[in-house]
This record gives sequence, structure tokens and C-alpha cells, in this order.
Amino acid sequence: MTERLRELAEHVTMRREDCVIKWSIDFDELTFDVAPANLLGFMRYLSTDATCQFTTLVDITAVDYPQRSKRFDVVYHLLSMYQNQRVRLRVSIREEDLISSIVEVHPSADWFEREVFDMFGIMFNGHPDLRRILTDYGFRGYPLRKDFPTTGYSEVRYDDVEKRVVYEPVSLVQEYRQFDFMSPWEGAQYVLPGDEKEAGQ
Repeated sequence: MTERLRELAEHVTMRREDCVIKWSIDFDELTFDVAPANLLGFMRYLSTDATCQFTTLVDITAVDYPQRSKRFDVVYHLLSMYQNQRVRLRVSIREEDLISSIVEVHPSADWFEREVFDMFGIMFNGHPDLRRILTDYGFRGYPLRKDFPTTGYSEVRYDDVEKRVVYEPVSLVQEYRQFDFMSPWEGAQYVLPGDEKEAGQ
């Protein structure tokens, strides 16, 4: 398997050296690091080249590295059912950068790109309808960024009195932050529910 991937990587790099920054094989998976400016053309090449035929887009996601100048890696997973191979593309971009939409090559990228925009705030240039897809229209922030608070900024609930959805600032009651980590195996002096029979013996 690794040898086939190596041959594929060398073939692609030789044909499209303008697009491939580097490639690597880890755990029998081939990853291409791609120049952002050449992403769309590279996607088109991988889809149409007879040796590749990566015509199925499996997923698009991103990874946040806040400490880097190129904060995000946008990651694409492709499948060639003709060659029975998979490949991963990784594009590194800054927070303010636009990345090309690949909807014209893979129409299924539409909702994937909307999800990445909604969760990370990454903008896709040329997308036909780039708007939130998982969060509410008035949602603030991007939940999968590392600097997004785990509690969020507001909570949503339905108010029976007002008969509508109400947005309120998050307020955590302090007693919910108190945890008792003792257990019977560590010498605790209390009985957990269900252990009464054992304690009576």
C-alpha cells in the first residue's frame, strides 16, 4: 500500500509541482501540503487525471493553531473509487486569508464549506451561499476555535410566559463546579446508591 501511495505522490508532484509544497505518508495515508493559490486547479487535476480520478469529496474540516502565523489548516479528504485510494490535502492559511471554494469541482463541498465557515470563521472565496449552517443567525463567535469559551457567550431557552425563544448571558452556578472525587476504593466513608447490600455485610 505504501509503495502505491509513494508512486502516486511522485506522479502528482512531477505533474503539478506548482501546487505541491510537500507530501508525506504516515500510517499508510498520503497527505499533500498545497499552496492556497493553486488549490482549485489542483483539485480539478486530481479529479480528472487518469492516474488519480479522485472524484469523491469525503470531507472538509479545519484545525486551529492559534500560536502560528498561519493559524488554520484546512483539510480535504478525497477518495478515488476507480483506483481504490484515498488522499488528504492540507492548506495552511492566516486568519484573515480567503481560500478558494471548490464547489465548481465538487458540488458536495457546498455544505462542508459552510460548516467550516460556521465553526472556524474561514471564508471561502466564490462560494455560492456562504452563511451559517449549524448555529443560529445571531450567533457570536466560532465554536471550534481554540479561543472560544467552552461555555459559550449566551444560552438559549424557550420561555413559557413570553412564548418565544429567549437569549440570556451564560451564568454558571458555583455549586455545579464543586466535584467530589472520592470513591469507595479510596477509603470514602459513605455508601453510594446501590451499594447498601454490600455495606450491610
